[in-house]
Amino acid sequence: MGAREPFADEPTPVGSARPIVMSVDRTNAQPRMVARLCSIFGIIALLLAATGLYGVLSYGVARRTNEIGIRMALGAKPGDVLAMILKQGMTLVLVGLVVGLASALALTRMMKTLLFQIEPTDPITFAGVSAMLALVALMACYVPSRRALRIDPLRALRNE
Repeated sequence: MGAREPFADEPTPVGSARPIVMSVDRTNAQPRMVARLCSIFGIIALLLAATGLYGVLSYGVARRTNEIGIRMALGAKPGDVLAMILKQGMTLVLVGLVVGLASALALTRMMKTLLFQIEPTDPITFAGVSAMLALVALMACYVPSRRALRIDPLRALRNE
């Protein structure tokens, strides 16, 4: 004999009743954890990139102290020196952004299952992330550039 349908006036047994909010939270727990981990790793990657760019530019400015001092002694304006160092750093950033955007567009199919209510190739997201990376990189380039402006031309000429 098969299982029978309960009648309308019979009570239905409830095994493990819980609020719908708990069910939704339990269902979304794993995707939420993956999203949090991706956010944390993204922030760490951003900090590492900024630190690396700062280190490379600081090293470059330290190695070029004499050259920068001589340029300033020969009449280079502080704005020109600042622009030279920023241009060097932002060129690295531009190359990195182009390679990163191309890689991200190529790997969007793998990310499709992790995204909710957004397309993998959303142009606003790509533009926003690129702008944020460029802004952080500009700040990382600015500190060594300001340090280059404080180089004393006489000291650089004496060392030469």
